[in-house]
Amino acid sequence: MNVKHLLFLVLSLFPVFMTAQNLQNDYVSYIKQYRSLALTEQQKYGIPASITLAQGLLESQAGKSVLATTANNHFGIKCSDWTGDHVYQDDDQKHECFRKYPSVYASYEDHSEFLLTRSRYASLFLLPSTDYKDWAQGLQNAGYATNRNYANQLINIIERYNLGGLDKEGLRMQLAARHKPNAETSIAEALADSSSVFSSRFGVIEAPFTHKVYKNNGIKYIISAPGDTYHSIAKEFNLLECLLRYKNEVDKNYVLQPNEVVYLGGKKNKASLTVPSTHEVMPGESMYSISQYFGIKVKKLYEMNGILYGTPAQTGQVLRLR
Repeated sequence: MNVKHLLFLVLSLFPVFMTAQNLQNDYVSYIKQYRSLALTEQQKYGIPASITLAQGLLESQAGKSVLATTANNHFGIKCSDWTGDHVYQDDDQKHECFRKYPSVYASYEDHSEFLLTRSRYASLFLLPSTDYKDWAQGLQNAGYATNRNYANQLINIIERYNLGGLDKEGLRMQLAARHKPNAETSIAEALADSSSVFSSRFGVIEAPFTHKVYKNNGIKYIISAPGDTYHSIAKEFNLLECLLRYKNEVDKNYVLQPNEVVYLGGKKNKASLTVPSTHEVMPGESMYSISQYFGIKVKKLYEMNGILYGTPAQTGQVLRLR
């Protein structure tokens, strides 16, 4: 090959190299900007942060698409049953309706809700939140996109930009959040008088007793303090001790420890619709601790999952909650 031909080849490939370099820079910038949003969604709902970011990158062209810049829509979600603001854009068909959001955060939150509330994606939540390959294939199988290579595109993005490590970070955040049920503002600081109520992350905090009273899955509960016993809590809330133990599924010999959830009402057969439909067992968790966290009767938790009562929970096991 002579010098003239070599120069021609280099010049012809130069725009390709530049495009690839610009694309990489755009992707890196997008990841830095929105990684925390993706991690937050994993912490709340169990959707792998790597999957959320990869979908955002692919669907929004790293935040540069017309849909992303004009409607804050980073996941290409169409109107369907949407009643909010919208825009029209050509896609599989001409002039299709797409959701419009007030912020990128709203787009990320709606993406999570979209997956959580549609039955065709339900099987995804039976997968570990660190299994991005099966999540990618599951999204394709469920028809998230018409591109038959959609799963491979997501996996290639995740592996090229080393996003898999984010899923482990998100998993740690999930575990940390599950062990801080009483991280709330005190009633004394939040209420001017005992007749007021206000919303909290776990429901409604009502009139104060010695303990703060919360609601989870529609059930009132308190967090035990050092020195508390089932007898003292039952006396405070004018309940029979045997009834309080029954509601919390513990026998007469069980000794209450600090920072435990103690329900004042009976637990439910299923978890609330406000939480994910499945739960991945974390290190140190038991079937009982999971039942207490989600306000489900422990025997119902075993029954829902077809597990023999008394069998220990296994780390990484995915349990149905409803």
